[in-house]
Amino acid sequence: MTSPELFPRYQTRIPEWDRFAEACLSPAPITLRANPFRTTPQALADRLQAAGFEIDVLEWDPHLLRVNRPVGRSLEHWLGHFYVQEANQALPVIALDPQPGETVLDLCAAPGGKTTQAAAAMENSGILIANEPNGRRQMSLLANVNRLGTLNVTITEYRGESLPLASTFDRVLVDAPCSGEGTVRKEPSLRGGATRGSIQRLSRLQTRLIHRAYDLVRPGGVLVYSTCTFAPEENEAVIAELLESRDARLTPISLPFEASSGWTDWEGESFPTDLRQCVRVYPHHLDSGGGFVVRIERPAS
Repeated sequence: MTSPELFPRYQTRIPEWDRFAEACLSPAPITLRANPFRTTPQALADRLQAAGFEIDVLEWDPHLLRVNRPVGRSLEHWLGHFYVQEANQALPVIALDPQPGETVLDLCAAPGGKTTQAAAAMENSGILIANEPNGRRQMSLLANVNRLGTLNVTITEYRGESLPLASTFDRVLVDAPCSGEGTVRKEPSLRGGATRGSIQRLSRLQTRLIHRAYDLVRPGGVLVYSTCTFAPEENEAVIAELLESRDARLTPISLPFEASSGWTDWEGESFPTDLRQCVRVYPHHLDSGGGFVVRIERPAS
């Protein structure tokens, strides 16, 4: 059985296509995020090296380590010393920049990678609501919250688009359910791209989620929206609709590595030029998965 053509709908739009394609067709490296509640990056590296692992530290974030083989069965994993997390998956919380003592919402939280990363940035203080409506996924979320020693997390189980508006938050993260095209290195079946039907269905859900998320941000607060897909219908189109319906403002994301900007048009549809401030990360940028991140502010007045 032959492999499908690689993302035919994006071949004329993604820059450095040859580098992109080479990365998409190569195995994904294994990346760990050291958990500061249990260890330090250096202590983790020392323990894993003593156990026979080869370690590389990512230059742009010392908490991210690459290992040469699967590490999920190691003692250090069960002790909560790290979370297995692709490098690109660390970016939404970096963009969110949660601070100690704040009130933060992770609207689509399972399995807990970004929740526990946010808790670490908050130094286990403040209030961090991790919302997950799916009962099975709640179990993995709870397991990771407990394994990593996270103490400031409360888990709720609302449908994200229906989470009550009784409270507002300093910062809200929407790592939205998506078609997952950016995970192509682990899911070769996605090489031809997601189906139009799934993209359209998910785009409608994402639009509902981001509207509710924005309404949950306090005036002057921050919303970060992210996906692990390349589809503009799930990325720029969702943000363009939010800008049309709410007084939202996009703000730049400063990253210490190369990335691409958001698109301002797709298949005859034009988006606001502000969407250039969105970030598209492709697999060749970080030798990781791919995705989309945007930082949004709600005006203070």
